[in-house]
Amino acid sequence: MPVTHQQLIAAGLAVLVLSSSTSAQGRADGEPDVSRAYVRFGRLLLNPTIALTNFGVDTNVFNETDQSSPREDFTLTLTPQTDLWLRMGRSWVIGNVKEDLVWYKTFASERSANDSVKVGWVMPLNRLTVSGDAAYLSTRDRPGFEIDARSQRNELAYHGGVEIRLRPKTFVGVHGDRRTTKFDSVATFEGVSLRDALNRTATSAVVTVRQQITPLTGIMLDVGRAQDRFEFSPLRDADSTTLSVGIKLDPFALIKGSATLGYRDFRPRSSGLPGYKGTTATADLSYVAFGRTRVGLQATRDVQYSFEIAEPYYLLTGVSVSLAQQVFEPVDVIGRFGRQRLNYRERIGVTAAAPDRIDSVRSFGGSIGYRLGNSVRIGFNVDQQRRTSPVGNRGYHGLRYGTSVTYGF
Repeated sequence: MPVTHQQLIAAGLAVLVLSSSTSAQGRADGEPDVSRAYVRFGRLLLNPTIALTNFGVDTNVFNETDQSSPREDFTLTLTPQTDLWLRMGRSWVIGNVKEDLVWYKTFASERSANDSVKVGWVMPLNRLTVSGDAAYLSTRDRPGFEIDARSQRNELAYHGGVEIRLRPKTFVGVHGDRRTTKFDSVATFEGVSLRDALNRTATSAVVTVRQQITPLTGIMLDVGRAQDRFEFSPLRDADSTTLSVGIKLDPFALIKGSATLGYRDFRPRSSGLPGYKGTTATADLSYVAFGRTRVGLQATRDVQYSFEIAEPYYLLTGVSVSLAQQVFEPVDVIGRFGRQRLNYRERIGVTAAAPDRIDSVRSFGGSIGYRLGNSVRIGFNVDQQRRTSPVGNRGYHGLRYGTSVTYGF
């Protein structure tokens, strides 16, 4: 949907009251970590921010091949967001509100207003913690590294869990999730209806054993079952058994973040589609040295569904690394690099456009930033991304450069 001037003004005003990116990390006793709450209205705590990103040029708006003469445009993204916490007796209400207002100067079809809202409730008792949340996403953005069209989709997710403390630092829990993904009826890519190919409901149940080392650091063992059911493409239906070991680190420690290493037994219900048995992984870690150098690592490895009819899913393996160096007060320099590998699986007896297909997406870039106090960073960014593929029309490369401004209240 097009972004109007009224929406841009409203978003800028909304952030002053209610406008964040991630939920707070919980403590061992079930209490949320509210250390990032900088605004207080009685019992209501807020951490609002606003960011102006991608304020510059996109040299390949539609991810077109070099032979297709890629089109460029001036673009900007305005993102007001907030985390919020509200104490209600012994329980907490935890919320997250975010909006991305994406604007292109020439290509009005690529403008959008992307909304996400998450509301959760947690009740920590003496030996029992009960929690639940619901999340809604309405977006017109690319759903991953494979699909280049910015197509409208809605996602609705629910989560519920119960955790019991067996020993002072040992917890056992049961968690359930349900997520429904629906694409717009007119959303297409490469002549394929994304609604018919990818509308689905994913449900999962997990048993967790957690050993808490400190109030904000713990080791977890998860065993779970999951199923994916497609509304119009039942040949993609699949069941999975998962096992993973993970660690969540104190956000105030030298190394912070979380990481998991697991195993997935992915079994399509259709006999014409081979399954996957192997490792999975997620990581979002950072390391700070001497107070001036920060190294970040994000990694993933898991099954992802494809819009392709002959290749209904692929194994995504990706890693991104960033290095931030504070040159001197208040100037910093950031370098980043990423690589994603999409290893496709073919239907048995079906001829694919490229047998044993593997696509690769590489990105690299950097930023020079200037900080005004603790709450404002002004940066100049340059990022390039390139995809290679054995399928002729799927390769592209593009460059984005421009200014960004981030303001935290």
